[in-house]
Amino acid sequence: MMYKKIKVLFTISLVLLFFSDSKAQKNVISVKPNIIFLLTDDQRWDAMGAMGNPIIQTPNMDKLASAGILFQNAYVTTSICCTSRASIMTGQYESGNHINDFRTDLSAESVANSYPALLKAAGYKTGFIGKFGIGTHPPQQVFDFWVNSEGGGKMQPNYITLDKNGNKIHDTDTLGHAIQEFLDQFGKNGPFCLSVSFKAPHEQDGDPPTYVIQPNYKNYYKDVTIPEPVTADPKYWQQFPDFFRTDTNFARSRWKGLFGTPELYQENVKNYYRLITGVDDVIGKTMKKLDELGITKNTIIILMGDNGMFLGEHGMEGKWYGYEESIRVPLLIYDPNLPDKIKQYKARQMALNIDIAPTILGMAGVQAPKKMQGVDLISMLENKIPERKDFFYQYYFLGGPRLPAEEGVVTRDFKYMNYIEHNYEELFDIKHDPHETRNLANDPKYRMKLEELRIRYHELKDIYGLPPNERMRSKTKF
Repeated sequence: MMYKKIKVLFTISLVLLFFSDSKAQKNVISVKPNIIFLLTDDQRWDAMGAMGNPIIQTPNMDKLASAGILFQNAYVTTSICCTSRASIMTGQYESGNHINDFRTDLSAESVANSYPALLKAAGYKTGFIGKFGIGTHPPQQVFDFWVNSEGGGKMQPNYITLDKNGNKIHDTDTLGHAIQEFLDQFGKNGPFCLSVSFKAPHEQDGDPPTYVIQPNYKNYYKDVTIPEPVTADPKYWQQFPDFFRTDTNFARSRWKGLFGTPELYQENVKNYYRLITGVDDVIGKTMKKLDELGITKNTIIILMGDNGMFLGEHGMEGKWYGYEESIRVPLLIYDPNLPDKIKQYKARQMALNIDIAPTILGMAGVQAPKKMQGVDLISMLENKIPERKDFFYQYYFLGGPRLPAEEGVVTRDFKYMNYIEHNYEELFDIKHDPHETRNLANDPKYRMKLEELRIRYHELKDIYGLPPNERMRSKTKF
């Protein structure tokens, strides 16, 4: 009899323990992750050690990349700050978010359907730090924590400002301090989503532009010689058609002041790298803070560049045009709770800036609006949705002759671009000619490929292209 009682009590205990463990496990699973989205300004795809750059020092980015997902083929759909940032916020092409210049604000509808607003509605604490970069009236009301380095509507932050004590401080340090302040305030009261937008490594606008570095980094790369890119050879600039090959071309005029001599090239590429290393150190301090707060295991970190950057390739400086240096960017996702099959994964799948919003929402368990044109990258990597085979590229701001407008289609192996004001076509075999040295548009051997991509281009243009009347409104000043 005593045995039966003990057996019954033991059974009841097991049942209670099972349900107790199940409930605890359910609570652990149901905890929403914290999300930190880090955006660098003009960081090209190969300006990170993890992407194969043997010179640049980015140990913290590399650490996140090796432990998480490192996308090998991440692109932007429009290579200019304002439009790319709008695409990141809204998950839409330029034709969807209608940000065609630097002064236009996101519409109330776009703001309401952006990832920060949707997360706030779902109970997240939201923060924004740095350069918003879209219009002159950013939606501060969406954020519980707000540090805008563009204060006063100047649109482009200065690298050097004064802190509250009147001392000079570099923008990267200002943002680093603000991150620490946000985490002190919200780190243990999550879930939170913090969006940080660095000015670095964007140049400081001027005539000529300059790269303003933190003094502590002046000796970095001092004894290194940066190899010149393959297409720095003057013959590649000379290959361009007459409408493009002018000193009026914005990318060429900036090249003169920053990369026009071997000495300028060494100085300014090193400064570009120094600015990125400065950001990397802020990332390291952020990771340390997460550890101190005990929230590392529930915090996702995403890093992306808003567009790429010519560092002398094809005789240019800047972005805008559809070459790899301009439209391809770094992208990593570190999530300590990723499924094992996509941890420490170098993803070859094509990822876009319009994928950031639906991916962040998916990680938070929030439904993405149907108007979002990007995809949840985690679902794609888990084979829940098909990977994309190509994407539409569009660039309209200013137009020729300063920045000729361009549209095109990028596939895994080929790239077709059309300078729409001149109907000048380019075709590159990016698989075998990654530096895009030879335009194949007039090569008879590639006539079928050219026609195939022309057809696909027009299919995508019908969906994502900007109507001529709206495109003309892009011809405004910076």
